[in-house]
Amino acid sequence: MPKAKGIKIACENRKARHDYFIHETYEAGIELKGTEVKSLCNGKANLKDSYAEVKNGEIFVENMHISPYEQGNIFNHDPLRRRKLLMHKKEILKLFGKTREKGFTLVPLRIYFKNGKAKMELALASGKHNYDKRAALAEKSAKRDIERAMKDKG
Repeated sequence: MPKAKGIKIACENRKARHDYFIHETYEAGIELKGTEVKSLCNGKANLKDSYAEVKNGEIFVENMHISPYEQGNIFNHDPLRRRKLLMHKKEILKLFGKTREKGFTLVPLRIYFKNGKAKMELALASGKHNYDKRAALAEKSAKRDIERAMKDKG
């Protein structure tokens, strides 16, 4: 997703692209409590080891950590609570069908603010094996070497 006007990235799951093959991406709203929004604005969130799942026709994100807001006192919420994602019913049913297939999972890629609303980029992904990860790293390294050689030549 290109960085557009009015979009502020709150946090990103960089490891997801290393650990998974990304097949499709979706945008979902996040149902947040008051102090969670302030904490997200400060970039105090972590998507590592988080995943989404469909339950009873609704979609939830698990293991997403949003640190308690420092000035939040008694109004802070549990950092690892289950958070509901807001998507159209058709999209949720489509994702439910896809995740029932062997090897597919829903992985959050990043959280960002778009026109003042918190959004999550959610990916339909399948896991990579170690040899896939090594091949991707080798390809990335080769590309970097070629770029470096071209820069030195020109």
